[in-house]
Amino acid sequence: MSIVPNSPALAELHHGAPCWVELPVVDARAAVDFYTGLFGWTYADVHGRTIAVVDGLPVAELVSADGGFGWTLYLNTPHARATAEKVHALGGHVLREPDEVSTLVADPTGGVVGFRHVPQDWLFGTDGHGAYAWAELNTWDGAVADEFFRELCGFEITQIGDGHAVDYTIWGVEGHTVLGRQRMGRAFPSDTPAHWMVYFTAAPEIGTDSVASRVLELGGRITVEPYDTPYGRVTVVADHVGSVFSVIDPSRAVPLSDQEIGAPVDDPYDD
Repeated sequence: MSIVPNSPALAELHHGAPCWVELPVVDARAAVDFYTGLFGWTYADVHGRTIAVVDGLPVAELVSADGGFGWTLYLNTPHARATAEKVHALGGHVLREPDEVSTLVADPTGGVVGFRHVPQDWLFGTDGHGAYAWAELNTWDGAVADEFFRELCGFEITQIGDGHAVDYTIWGVEGHTVLGRQRMGRAFPSDTPAHWMVYFTAAPEIGTDSVASRVLELGGRITVEPYDTPYGRVTVVADHVGSVFSVIDPSRAVPLSDQEIGAPVDDPYDD
């Protein structure tokens, strides 16, 4: 499931609004080749950082690292250290001690997410082929996740499923939808960890299906074949080293039938 944010400015970067995504990579050259081939990203070297660019705006960062958590979402925070302290107080875990800019944490259900303090003139492209489109937390305990992030970020929580067969909430900031939370169900193996799913946009003239085919050509794999949703056509894929992400074409929105409402969702982490 996916909900495209209703604010191009990402809620003007209020506390808790998505502000960045990054991917730890062992082989930077191979990662650059894959994502250039997939999305046509160009790159800027900013003080030694490899920044992906779409239509002149930064959209992601490829971070040289020995390992990590795959695609990682960052949410805006006015103060990284204070956020880390509050995460600990609310029962979460601080995975990377905060510096003046950022921290990496896990909520009490295990989902890993970053927080970053960004200036008012921060640029994060959210429009165009290969730009960030959406993110959602998949977790076994939706109620705990909702309450944790309500206390941490002040999110407005709205249930859009029935709360049972489909337990999916959207998280808002001052009336702007910014994130989603899905409770995993029987379609997910019991050992599937809580995880954030990051979505990138497929331009209408290219389409989700073409992106999925291109993933295969570049040495990646399709973990969930393209399918229609009320918010656009979606596929879940893994890159050349197995980092999982989703692609959505918001122009291809198709209402669900009565039979599809409440149907199980394929697990992208189940091979």
